[in-house]
Amino acid sequence: MRSAHRLRALCRGWTRAGALLSAALTVHSARNARLLRTPADAPPECAEAVSVLLPVRDEAARVTPCLRALLAQTGVPRMEVLVCDDGSTDGTAAVVLAVAAGDPRVRLLRGAPPPPGWLGKPHACAQLAAAAGGDVLAFVDADVVCAPHALAAAVHLLRGGDGGRPLDLVSPYPRQVAATAAERLVQPLLQWSWLTTLPLRTAETSRRPSLSAANGQLLLVDAAAYRRAGGHAAVAGEVLDDIALVRAVKAAGGRGGMADGTDLATCRMYTGWAELRHGYGKSLWSAFGSPAGSAAAAALLATAYVVPPLAALAGSRAGALGYAAAVAGRALTARRTGARVLPDVLAHPVSVALLLGLLADSWVGRARGTLSWRGRALG
Repeated sequence: MRSAHRLRALCRGWTRAGALLSAALTVHSARNARLLRTPADAPPECAEAVSVLLPVRDEAARVTPCLRALLAQTGVPRMEVLVCDDGSTDGTAAVVLAVAAGDPRVRLLRGAPPPPGWLGKPHACAQLAAAAGGDVLAFVDADVVCAPHALAAAVHLLRGGDGGRPLDLVSPYPRQVAATAAERLVQPLLQWSWLTTLPLRTAETSRRPSLSAANGQLLLVDAAAYRRAGGHAAVAGEVLDDIALVRAVKAAGGRGGMADGTDLATCRMYTGWAELRHGYGKSLWSAFGSPAGSAAAAALLATAYVVPPLAALAGSRAGALGYAAAVAGRALTARRTGARVLPDVLAHPVSVALLLGLLADSWVGRARGTLSWRGRALG
């Protein structure tokens, strides 16, 4: 009886701790929503030369809308678009040439295979950067579709046009398009995660690895700052090369951070559970730095977002309050980033549980050496 009483007391304490943590993180996300850098709707014309860098590998089915949107950019009169075909086998290069239709702004590079120590995407990005002549390098993924003012607005943001201090690197996070149930459960957690946990202003200068976030789907960096940081050679073997790059820029004395890209671009990363699982599997293991870091992050997420709703089902008032706080935080970030609110936010505990499962799955793949992406082993 005494041991049962202690167990119930322990569970009540765990639930209360989770509810308090959930509420605190929701308050933090509300503050971040106000601090998040937001690009101008009508930015001034960009006077700088901008090199748009597009690495592609087997993207024949997705590159057309991406490239058409880039060629329709306004307010960037000195723009070049460099495309690196990274060993595609599906005719991607032919599609790029057809869409470009002789446009002198577009240049297609035939990528060389990555040498030892390099992963494919960082090597493709390094080749693009080496060929670029712009003052600003804008890295764009092939599944991203930019609004006509996106590049002009992003450069304006990079240079402090939002009224904040200029940055050396800015990552305007595109609106994530989620269609299937799996996508709707998992994809909104991308923006939710950093809006909830990352102190945005501190993160722009802090050299602590844990205080860095970026999204290579749309990432702009000052060309000189990129070179000072060592470029992609400094992150050659990193699966999450975008986050590693912002860390390198800050380590070299620069400033870098996140911004709201909801109105600048859209991206549909995956088209269902199988793609989603494979995509997260290749890289999620590296998100928290180490197995211990992943275990600590998983424990905190479970405490804040899984334990309280489970306790609420058993009649816990603290659990119900914790669940309500979590849903409020998820709803707040969904509204701020253009994601669906109802009924998706009500399933937040399921979303977090799925994320924890994907994290475990990624570490299993890492331990077995079975991770791969686009036909290349990731080690």
